[in-house]
Amino acid sequence: MSESIPPALQPPVAVALAKLVKTFPGPDALPGVMYSEPKWDGYRTIALINFDGVTLWSRQGKELTRVLPDLAAALGAQVPPGVVLDGEAVIWIRDRLDFEALQRRMVTSRAALPALVKELPAAFAAFDVLAVAGQDVRGVPFAGRRQLLEELAREWAAPLALSPTTTDPELAKTWLRDLPATGIEGLVFKGGSQPYDASRSWLKLKHKNVLDVVCAGVIGPLTQPRAIIAGLPIDGQLRIVGRSTVLSTRAGRELGRQLRPAQPGHPWPEEISETSLNRFSKDKGPVHLTLVEPLVVEVAADVAWSGKSFRHPLSMVRARPELDPAAVELPPHIKDR
Repeated sequence: MSESIPPALQPPVAVALAKLVKTFPGPDALPGVMYSEPKWDGYRTIALINFDGVTLWSRQGKELTRVLPDLAAALGAQVPPGVVLDGEAVIWIRDRLDFEALQRRMVTSRAALPALVKELPAAFAAFDVLAVAGQDVRGVPFAGRRQLLEELAREWAAPLALSPTTTDPELAKTWLRDLPATGIEGLVFKGGSQPYDASRSWLKLKHKNVLDVVCAGVIGPLTQPRAIIAGLPIDGQLRIVGRSTVLSTRAGRELGRQLRPAQPGHPWPEEISETSLNRFSKDKGPVHLTLVEPLVVEVAADVAWSGKSFRHPLSMVRARPELDPAAVELPPHIKDR
């Protein structure tokens, strides 16, 4: 690569990460004034713009240039050489982010990719800058990096966009309430005095939807389950859509009192693959299920949905034995996708 990109930023680039928090942070949670930004549901992407072209990289160091040629072309046309951007590659469908559409690019053949790119074009939301004019700016406090990024983005046009940010906590709370309807997962918080470093120095707060699912299987014994297997009606059948986080001993014991052994004709197998619970899991081994009579369970779920399953584990809230499992419906934010 040309020297226009600082040697310390040759790929793969170590990215800054965020630590999950459960409540909206206070004003002193991070160094300096706290900035709040949307947490995009897409591919975290580092863009290196050089004299001899643009390359795009995932947070794990995998090159994404081939599957995001539209973004590479736009960055090359609108961003000067010597710039390194941190942002998110996303795809919008009917005013909502669609992670499943983005995933299709990873599994589409080279021959079929151009048609898919034309059908489902990507966008890039930039939220940080690591180098400008060939100079490493990671040591500059975030407030200064944001000014540099805003200057770079002054004349950008689609598919490039500047990710919004605010120092007004009340506005950020309205974002947390309203933006998940568009597929935004929550908020990321950065301190105005923070440099860019490859640690979990930022904070993130995920929006949660509370909804009813059908527990028709568990992991572990009937009387002390370790996790629930959640189902929802899809295409006229009760389909497995995810699993819960590990239940506490008390929660497992209380749930166990509500569970009954499955009767003949149960729709689920006793063994499934780990990838059927989490399609992105590296563990391909089998998972044994203890099948139970369907029971309605209230859970808290991230907004992230991949085709026909939740992308992240569910948090069990409580059992709802008074409700009819046959009356559980797909939540509107899933049904409409």
